[in-house]
Amino acid sequence: MADPIKVLLVDDHQVVRRGLRTFLEVQDDIEVVGEAADGAEGVARAEELKPDIVLMDVKMPGMDGVDALRKLRELNNPARVLIVTSFTEQRTVVPALRAGAAGYVYKDVDPDALAGAIRSVHAGHILLQPEVAGALLSQEGNNSGQGRGGSLTDREREVLGLIADGRSNREIARALVLSEKTVKTHVSNILMKLDLSDRTQAALWAVRHGVTG
Repeated sequence: MADPIKVLLVDDHQVVRRGLRTFLEVQDDIEVVGEAADGAEGVARAEELKPDIVLMDVKMPGMDGVDALRKLRELNNPARVLIVTSFTEQRTVVPALRAGAAGYVYKDVDPDALAGAIRSVHAGHILLQPEVAGALLSQEGNNSGQGRGGSLTDREREVLGLIADGRSNREIARALVLSEKTVKTHVSNILMKLDLSDRTQAALWAVRHGVTG
Protein backbone atom coordinates (compact mmCIF):
# COMPACT_ATOMS: atom_id res chain seq x y z
CA MET A 1 0.00 0.00 0.00
CA ALA A 2 1.25 3.47 -0.91
CA ASP A 3 2.24 5.93 1.80
CA PRO A 4 -0.59 8.27 2.82
CA ILE A 5 -0.70 11.79 1.43
CA LYS A 6 0.72 14.07 4.11
CA VAL A 7 -1.37 17.24 4.56
CA LEU A 8 -0.65 20.45 6.49
CA LEU A 9 -3.63 22.65 7.45
CA VAL A 10 -3.03 26.43 7.47
CA ASP A 11 -6.01 28.52 8.60
CA ASP A 12 -6.42 31.17 11.29
CA HIS A 13 -9.73 29.70 12.49
CA GLN A 14 -9.30 26.79 14.86
CA VAL A 15 -12.86 25.57 14.20
CA VAL A 16 -12.08 25.30 10.47
CA ARG A 17 -8.86 23.40 11.12
CA ARG A 18 -10.63 21.05 13.52
CA GLY A 19 -13.37 20.37 10.97
CA LEU A 20 -10.89 19.68 8.20
CA ARG A 21 -8.81 17.41 10.41
CA THR A 22 -11.87 15.47 11.60
CA PHE A 23 -12.92 14.70 8.05
CA LEU A 24 -9.49 14.06 6.55
CA GLU A 25 -8.38 11.72 9.33
CA VAL A 26 -11.04 9.17 8.32
CA GLN A 27 -9.53 8.95 4.83
CA ASP A 28 -7.31 5.88 4.56
CA ASP A 29 -4.89 7.53 2.14
CA ILE A 30 -4.60 10.98 3.77
CA GLU A 31 -2.71 11.90 6.95
CA VAL A 32 -2.89 15.32 8.62
CA VAL A 33 0.66 15.91 9.84
CA GLY A 34 0.21 19.35 11.36
CA GLU A 35 -1.61 22.67 11.62
CA ALA A 36 -0.70 26.36 11.52
CA ALA A 37 -2.69 29.50 12.35
CA ASP A 38 -1.07 31.95 9.90
CA GLY A 39 1.17 32.11 6.87
CA ALA A 40 4.46 32.51 8.70
CA GLU A 41 3.76 29.53 10.94
CA GLY A 42 2.57 27.61 7.89
CA VAL A 43 5.87 28.18 6.10
CA ALA A 44 7.84 27.11 9.18
CA ARG A 45 5.71 23.99 9.64
CA ALA A 46 6.00 23.12 5.95
CA GLU A 47 9.77 23.29 6.21
CA GLU A 48 9.71 21.17 9.37
CA LEU A 49 7.12 18.55 8.45
CA LYS A 50 7.68 18.23 4.67
CA PRO A 51 4.00 17.69 3.77
CA ASP A 52 2.93 16.64 0.29
CA ILE A 53 -0.02 19.06 0.27
CA VAL A 54 -0.67 22.32 2.12
CA LEU A 55 -4.32 23.36 2.48
CA MET A 56 -3.89 27.13 2.72
CA ASP A 57 -6.40 29.82 3.63
CA VAL A 58 -5.87 33.10 1.77
CA LYS A 59 -6.85 35.78 4.27
CA MET A 60 -4.97 35.43 7.55
CA PRO A 61 -3.46 37.92 10.01
CA GLY A 62 0.20 38.71 9.54
CA MET A 63 1.53 36.79 6.56
CA ASP A 64 -1.40 35.87 4.33
CA GLY A 65 -1.71 32.85 2.07
CA VAL A 66 -0.30 34.51 -1.05
CA ASP A 67 2.82 35.77 0.75
CA ALA A 68 3.25 32.34 2.33
CA LEU A 69 3.09 30.77 -1.13
CA ARG A 70 5.78 33.12 -2.39
CA LYS A 71 7.97 32.29 0.60
CA LEU A 72 7.57 28.56 0.03
CA ARG A 73 8.64 29.05 -3.58
CA GLU A 74 11.68 31.06 -2.49
CA LEU A 75 12.61 28.19 -0.19
CA ASN A 76 12.08 25.65 -3.00
CA ASN A 77 9.69 23.75 -0.76
CA PRO A 78 8.23 20.90 -2.85
CA ALA A 79 4.80 20.86 -1.17
CA ARG A 80 1.89 21.51 -3.53
CA VAL A 81 -0.49 24.16 -2.22
CA LEU A 82 -4.26 23.93 -2.49
CA ILE A 83 -5.90 27.26 -1.69
CA VAL A 84 -9.08 27.23 0.42
CA THR A 85 -11.17 30.32 -0.27
CA SER A 86 -14.74 31.65 -0.32
CA PHE A 87 -16.78 32.85 -3.27
CA THR A 88 -16.43 36.43 -2.05
CA GLU A 89 -12.64 36.10 -2.12
CA GLN A 90 -12.44 34.78 -5.68
CA ARG A 91 -10.39 37.78 -6.83
CA THR A 92 -7.67 36.64 -4.44
CA VAL A 93 -7.40 33.30 -6.24
CA VAL A 94 -5.64 34.86 -9.23
CA PRO A 95 -2.61 36.20 -7.30
CA ALA A 96 -2.49 32.92 -5.36
CA LEU A 97 -2.26 30.90 -8.57
CA ARG A 98 0.32 33.29 -9.96
CA ALA A 99 2.30 32.77 -6.74
CA GLY A 100 2.42 29.03 -7.34
CA ALA A 101 -0.76 27.43 -6.00
CA ALA A 102 -1.72 24.17 -7.72
CA GLY A 103 -5.43 24.98 -7.48
CA TYR A 104 -8.18 26.03 -5.15
CA VAL A 105 -11.36 24.84 -3.47
CA TYR A 106 -14.18 26.80 -1.87
CA LYS A 107 -14.69 26.68 1.88
CA ASP A 108 -18.11 25.08 1.48
CA VAL A 109 -16.72 22.29 -0.69
CA ASP A 110 -18.29 18.87 -0.26
CA PRO A 111 -15.99 16.76 1.96
CA ASP A 112 -15.62 14.02 -0.65
CA ALA A 113 -14.79 16.64 -3.28
CA LEU A 114 -12.11 18.08 -0.97
CA ALA A 115 -10.49 14.66 -0.58
CA GLY A 116 -10.67 14.23 -4.35
CA ALA A 117 -9.02 17.62 -4.87
CA ILE A 118 -6.18 16.68 -2.52
CA ARG A 119 -5.63 13.40 -4.36
CA SER A 120 -5.76 15.15 -7.73
CA VAL A 121 -3.24 17.83 -6.80
CA HIS A 122 -0.98 15.22 -5.22
CA ALA A 123 -1.06 13.27 -8.51
CA GLY A 124 0.27 16.33 -10.31
CA HIS A 125 -2.94 17.83 -11.67
CA ILE A 126 -3.73 21.54 -11.73
CA LEU A 127 -7.20 22.52 -10.49
CA LEU A 128 -7.91 25.50 -12.70
CA GLN A 129 -11.54 26.42 -13.32
CA PRO A 130 -12.41 28.23 -16.59
CA GLU A 131 -13.43 31.55 -15.04
CA VAL A 132 -10.15 31.80 -13.12
CA ALA A 133 -8.10 30.80 -16.15
CA GLY A 134 -9.83 33.59 -18.05
CA ALA A 135 -9.03 36.10 -15.32
CA LEU A 136 -5.40 35.06 -15.30
CA LEU A 137 -5.12 35.30 -19.07
CA SER A 138 -6.75 38.74 -19.14
CA GLN A 139 -4.04 40.06 -16.82
CA GLU A 140 -1.25 39.05 -19.16
CA GLY A 141 -0.34 40.49 -22.52
CA ASN A 142 -1.53 38.38 -25.41
CA ASN A 143 1.97 38.23 -26.87
CA SER A 144 3.76 37.59 -23.57
CA GLY A 145 6.47 35.00 -24.19
CA GLN A 146 5.31 34.33 -27.76
CA GLY A 147 8.82 34.32 -29.22
CA ARG A 148 10.16 31.85 -26.68
CA GLY A 149 7.77 29.16 -27.95
CA GLY A 150 9.84 28.77 -31.09
CA SER A 151 12.60 27.08 -29.10
CA LEU A 152 10.36 24.17 -28.06
CA THR A 153 10.84 20.84 -29.78
CA ASP A 154 7.84 18.99 -31.20
CA ARG A 155 7.94 16.57 -28.26
CA GLU A 156 8.07 19.44 -25.76
CA ARG A 157 5.01 21.00 -27.41
CA GLU A 158 3.22 17.66 -27.07
CA VAL A 159 4.07 17.53 -23.38
CA LEU A 160 3.05 21.16 -22.92
CA GLY A 161 -0.32 20.49 -24.54
CA LEU A 162 -0.97 17.64 -22.13
CA ILE A 163 0.03 19.83 -19.17
CA ALA A 164 -2.61 22.30 -20.36
CA ASP A 165 -5.12 19.44 -20.31
CA GLY A 166 -4.33 18.95 -16.62
CA ARG A 167 -2.46 15.68 -17.07
CA SER A 168 0.02 14.49 -14.46
CA ASN A 169 3.54 13.37 -15.40
CA ARG A 170 2.43 9.75 -15.07
CA GLU A 171 -0.49 10.29 -17.43
CA ILE A 172 1.70 12.15 -19.92
CA ALA A 173 4.23 9.31 -19.81
CA ARG A 174 1.48 6.80 -20.50
CA ALA A 175 -0.01 8.85 -23.34
CA LEU A 176 3.33 9.42 -25.10
CA VAL A 177 4.87 6.04 -24.23
CA LEU A 178 7.73 7.61 -22.30
CA SER A 179 9.23 7.09 -18.86
CA GLU A 180 8.18 9.47 -16.08
CA LYS A 181 11.84 10.51 -15.77
CA THR A 182 11.87 11.57 -19.41
CA VAL A 183 8.64 13.52 -18.97
CA LYS A 184 10.09 15.32 -15.94
CA THR A 185 13.09 16.31 -18.07
CA HIS A 186 10.80 17.65 -20.80
CA VAL A 187 8.79 19.63 -18.24
CA SER A 188 11.97 21.15 -16.79
CA ASN A 189 13.15 22.11 -20.29
CA ILE A 190 9.78 23.67 -21.11
CA LEU A 191 9.82 25.80 -17.96
CA MET A 192 13.40 26.89 -18.63
CA LYS A 193 12.81 27.75 -22.31
CA LEU A 194 9.60 29.68 -21.61
CA ASP A 195 11.07 31.33 -18.50
CA LEU A 196 8.19 30.06 -16.35
CA SER A 197 8.16 28.99 -12.72
CA ASP A 198 5.68 26.13 -12.56
CA ARG A 199 3.12 23.93 -14.31
CA THR A 200 0.27 26.38 -13.72
CA GLN A 201 2.08 29.09 -15.65
CA ALA A 202 2.97 26.56 -18.35
CA ALA A 203 -0.68 25.54 -18.68
CA LEU A 204 -1.74 29.18 -19.01
CA TRP A 205 0.97 29.84 -21.62
CA ALA A 206 -0.27 26.85 -23.62
CA VAL A 207 -3.90 28.04 -23.48
CA ARG A 208 -2.89 31.57 -24.46
CA HIS A 209 -0.87 30.38 -27.45
CA GLY A 210 -3.16 27.63 -28.64
CA VAL A 211 -1.04 24.64 -27.66
CA THR A 212 -3.36 21.75 -26.86
CA GLY A 213 -2.93 18.05 -26.15
